[in-house]
Amino acid sequence: MVIPAEKELRAVLARFAQARIEHDVRPTGRTGRDLEDSTYTLCVMTGARTTEQALLAADALLEQYSPNGASISQRDETLAA
Repeated sequence: MVIPAEKELRAVLARFAQARIEHDVRPTGRTGRDLEDSTYTLCVMTGARTTEQALLAADALLEQYSPNGASISQRDETLAA
């Protein structure tokens, strides 16, 4: 699998989140197609078969992109201490 660039992955995640929100708030044919398209793109980009798997894979990739491989929550805990 080709590993996506962080910027591209974040853009697809943002697009997916926006489509999910729009479809949940006011479902129409357009919002359904946008959600389906962004879900498909996220799945292809992460090599996953389901939305849940794609989101988990995206989280794992974003963790790899972070400095020292630390997740955001781990860095927040360190700052809070």
